[in-house]
Amino acid sequence: MKIVLASNNSGKLAELQAMLGDLPVQLIRQGELGIPEAPEPYRTFLENALAKARHAAAASGLPALADDAGLCVDAFGGLPGVDTAYYATQFGFEKGDANNVRALLEQMQGQANRRAAMVSTLVGVRSPDDPEPLVAVGRVVGEIAREPRGHNGFGFDPVMYIPEFGRTFAELPVEVKNAHSHRGKAARAMAAMIRERWL
Repeated sequence: MKIVLASNNSGKLAELQAMLGDLPVQLIRQGELGIPEAPEPYRTFLENALAKARHAAAASGLPALADDAGLCVDAFGGLPGVDTAYYATQFGFEKGDANNVRALLEQMQGQANRRAAMVSTLVGVRSPDDPEPLVAVGRVVGEIAREPRGHNGFGFDPVMYIPEFGRTFAELPVEVKNAHSHRGKAARAMAAMIRERWL
């Protein structure tokens, strides 16, 4: 079975391909099929992931899997949420992981409540009109570190401090991060649903 991964984010794709590697399916990146990014006009991870999955399924004629993920900071009422990838642009920086981290640390200065969650919502559809999309959510709660630490991962990993490990996600070995991350949790749940319902 072939499934299109509805993303062009290389970090996200590498993680998902590793996490779903045990499934007897062939994962194809939408970029390899010439499918452009879908619009993401919604305010929830679920709606955006569903839109991306439907877009890729319609363009490819294949089942599709999409992830929408982000950082939800308690002190900011859950933001940046779906705007995580573009967080830095709100503060005059260019889009990019390093600028996102810089902007976040600037906004968190003097903030006592540093609790935050990394959330990943994975949606799978068999076709653009699938009435029963598969939905898996993974969530990890931690704290925003006061400075970036570590060189693994991407996005906000250098400042996402996980108390149970005493390290940021970027300080953890990749296999440990993948086993405990928001995307890892969502991917395991999704893999079980694909096995049960699609294969």
